[in-house]
Amino acid sequence: MADSVTESVAEITTESPPARRNLLDLSFHVGLLLKGLFAAGEVLAGIGLAFVTPDRLNRFIDWVTGGQVSEDPNDWLMNRLIEFGHSFSLSTQHFGMFYLLSHGLVKLVVIILLWKKQLWAYPLSILVFIGFIVYQMLRFTSTHSILLVLLTLLDIVMIILTVLEYRKIKAERLAEMAATAPAA
Repeated sequence: MADSVTESVAEITTESPPARRNLLDLSFHVGLLLKGLFAAGEVLAGIGLAFVTPDRLNRFIDWVTGGQVSEDPNDWLMNRLIEFGHSFSLSTQHFGMFYLLSHGLVKLVVIILLWKKQLWAYPLSILVFIGFIVYQMLRFTSTHSILLVLLTLLDIVMIILTVLEYRKIKAERLAEMAATAPAA
């Protein structure tokens, strides 16, 4: 399977028609933009979590669910909110802050480096995305969250697009060097 993906990537990067190349470039940059927005959201959520203590969260949940639970004690959504509030502890808050801030900041740095076309950042970003995939799949085994699967699929697409972009940038730089090198 890995060989077929590598061969497909190699076929696309060698002598791709300009329209296909432009679509790949656009896809890469749109993917970077989406991941950048998501990373910024993670950083903001991590900062916001600093102000959401378990007590504040439970008071907010009580306010939201106020009359709803008394009217319908079997309301699935309201009961899940109440359960979440009861399970939200200081350690959950601290872990959430650390995870969201570190995850978001690492992604933002990698995305900025890719946007600036820093050649060394491409392999680094692939390793970072692989690390996120491994962590997300480990978390999936305990949470069964479909969001983790979707994030993992986006990371896989970004890895493929990053490999393609890396090969393109590397080939362009080699061509520039060859064009500017003195003839021997």
